[in-house]
Amino acid sequence: MYAKRWLVAIVSAVWLVGAPGLVWAAEGGGGLINIDKSLLIQALNFVILLFVLHRLLYKPLLAKMEERTQAIRKSLEEAQAARAEAQREREEHAGKLQAAYAEAQAIRAAALKDAAEEQRRLVEAARAEAGRLVESARNEMAQEVTRARQALRQEVVDLAITAAERLIRKSLRDEDHRRIVQDAIGRVDKVN
Repeated sequence: MYAKRWLVAIVSAVWLVGAPGLVWAAEGGGGLINIDKSLLIQALNFVILLFVLHRLLYKPLLAKMEERTQAIRKSLEEAQAARAEAQREREEHAGKLQAAYAEAQAIRAAALKDAAEEQRRLVEAARAEAGRLVESARNEMAQEVTRARQALRQEVVDLAITAAERLIRKSLRDEDHRRIVQDAIGRVDKVN
């Protein structure tokens, strides 16, 4: 393919360079180019020069350009791969960050739930303790009231006995005794 292009380029160059000279020499101008065997030698030298230049300069130049193109293509592919890897890592880090954020939210929610449960438990314990203390105070009060009643009864009995002793000393009748005892019992009932 390249050889055909070169051949066309050489023929075109020879034609473009040689045609005006041929026309001018044919008119008798006696120009720079004489149509004789030196023109053939010059054309042959030109073709050989083009061949040598093609072999020594153009092919290595094409090879270098192709090598450079491949290196650039490889660099672009590596850059795209690196970009894709960076994007993947960015997405991976974003996923990890989001997972860490979700985990932190879950830990926070669990801590808040635990704190609320602990608060509820402490409030219940305090209420139970308060209820127990109130019940204990009521029981103590009831015991104190019972003791006070018993003490009061004992005192009333003692007063009744004392009154009975006095009455007996005065030798009262039976009716009087009963009335005194009834009065003492009535007083004890009123106190209770």
